[in-house]
Amino acid sequence: MPNRDKRAACSGDLPDALGALGAPALQADSLTVLRADRLVLDGVSFTLAAGGALLLVGPNGAGKSTLLRALAGLCPLAAGTLFWQGENALRDPPAHAARIGFLGHADALKPGLTLRENLRLAAILSGRPVDPVLDAFDLAPLADLPARLLSAGQKRRTALARVLLGAAPLWLLDEPSLGLDAAAIDRLGAVLAAHRAQGGMVIATTHVTLPLPGAETLVLGA
Repeated sequence: MPNRDKRAACSGDLPDALGALGAPALQADSLTVLRADRLVLDGVSFTLAAGGALLLVGPNGAGKSTLLRALAGLCPLAAGTLFWQGENALRDPPAHAARIGFLGHADALKPGLTLRENLRLAAILSGRPVDPVLDAFDLAPLADLPARLLSAGQKRRTALARVLLGAAPLWLLDEPSLGLDAAAIDRLGAVLAAHRAQGGMVIATTHVTLPLPGAETLVLGA
């Protein structure tokens, strides 16, 4: 749907906590990112309402992961502004970090800790119990295994469980289905649908089909 000005719009049910019905909770206005004097992103703009989803697609090197990091406040902007409910989102980095659930390419698990122990900090910070999240991703039988013994798909599910535990409204997911089998992708789809039904938002990079019905698509590097 986005045209050459790289704009996309998403809509969904917008709870009072995220603003007026139909208004964008997140707005990216002409985001530009440089890396070593090389232009990586040039004037990227989109809006996203509560319950919405946006897929970032494009060839390798198009800037998909860089855009996710910029949205998370992990990559400095050379130009442009990111708004949250009409306010500059990056003006208060701790407040912005609290509204972000981030999944990068690396699963970022400590190999010597058990699966459950790797989720403990997220559970403490959010005040949410771990067991329902383990069940959501079919991880309960593996909860007491050291992370180093987990398969690539099991590690990915653990990293996704950590995002779910964080209870942040905006999920930024870099190829979330990486290493997942068909059953795990179905579970991921159910989790994403529940998050959006509660007014949560999802922005994900992908090279394959993701279970995000109704998502808009933003093509980078076109």
